[in-house]
Amino acid sequence: MREGSLDAPTRHPIAWQDPDFVDPVKLDAELHRVFDICHGCRRCFNLCDSFPRLFDLIDESKTGELDSVDAKDFAPVVAACTLCDLCFMTKCPYVPPHAFDLDFPHLMLRARAAEAARGGVSFADRQLAQTDRNAKIAGVVSGVANWASARGNGLTRPLLEKFAGLDRDAALPEYEARSLVARSAEAPEINVTAPAFGRRAVIYATCFGNSNDVEVGLAARHVLARNGVVSEVVYPGCCGMPRLEQGLIGEVAGSARAVAAELGGWIDRGYDVIALVPSCALMLKFEWPLILPDDPLVAKLSKASFDLSEYIVDIARREGLAEGMQPVAASVAIHLACHARAQNMGQKGAELLRLIPGAEVEVIERCSGHGGAWGFKKGNFETALKIGKPVARTVANGDKQFVTSECPLAGVHILQGVEKLGGSAPAPSLLRHPIQLLARAYGWKGTEP
Repeated sequence: MREGSLDAPTRHPIAWQDPDFVDPVKLDAELHRVFDICHGCRRCFNLCDSFPRLFDLIDESKTGELDSVDAKDFAPVVAACTLCDLCFMTKCPYVPPHAFDLDFPHLMLRARAAEAARGGVSFADRQLAQTDRNAKIAGVVSGVANWASARGNGLTRPLLEKFAGLDRDAALPEYEARSLVARSAEAPEINVTAPAFGRRAVIYATCFGNSNDVEVGLAARHVLARNGVVSEVVYPGCCGMPRLEQGLIGEVAGSARAVAAELGGWIDRGYDVIALVPSCALMLKFEWPLILPDDPLVAKLSKASFDLSEYIVDIARREGLAEGMQPVAASVAIHLACHARAQNMGQKGAELLRLIPGAEVEVIERCSGHGGAWGFKKGNFETALKIGKPVARTVANGDKQFVTSECPLAGVHILQGVEKLGGSAPAPSLLRHPIQLLARAYGWKGTEP
């Protein structure tokens, strides 16, 4: 047996269609096996709240060991996992191919799948995960929807907290009146003299990029066009990450098949696929192939998919960026999103910012604490702020003009953490994605914060 992380981590396909996957006896045995290993190691004590909850359970038990912890008390440990993958990617010395074969996030996913199979996903959580339906409704009445979800709305936010479980103090995403797909009907002019001219890319808008923050997609199209890349914007449907968080793996598989089928046609015509949100890129590149390991369309999509920052950096390395960028005297703190790090592609967001003349970049390589829909929830929001406090403190003390993250939820959450800290110094302005500053360097006024 080899100790340590000397070999690259590998992951097994998720056996969600095997009856043993949700068998309560076999699941309980695996939870005990893994939790006992975690108890003896404890390297992950400061990552997310799952591990402190687990270790407190054990330390406060009769024997101080796992054997005296009741399995029914494991539920809070499972609930606190945000599927960020940082324990698997950056901390755990026992991930495959180690003989201990430990994959904590996917074990938590398995536990949630078992709970979902027993009907354990609440009605409210199921409705929140219907991102496409919710966006369709909210987009029609975006002004009213954004008013109702605004922080400080003493009329509606207590109701959202009571009936949907959303903490009244958590900043919720706003909705756009016109989607990214609708606003992308007119293609930008292509710079045929750019070194990368000839590339073609289809932008997978993602549910968030299509309905909640179109500026990132529009900025991306501007930068791509300036660099000679023909781009199209499509949105076949949500990648399923909100339902993956709930253990609804079969529904995620359905989304994967549908999206892969549509994007496969673009790939056949020579287009690369760019995902605007790291979580969605992670789904296309890694999670879907583990859920549907024998699906050829999913495999093809995985190989052709890029994270947005990854794609721009790839252009810079292979062909070189187009001329015309003007210096931007800006100091930026960039938070490396957990799902960007989980793609194992390096610090592409920071690399993108360093391509901009005059940009001063500080990297923050810690979890923001938000964890997707988990961080919005009553009972979780304050914990999310606590987990993200070191990031918020770094931003508050960093004296930077801007803060950014490739994760659209993390950036907003970090600024809420800065607000919570107080202090007299002005908070930095939020850039929703590093691509906005690059577009600004190319003269695009739409990216003004």
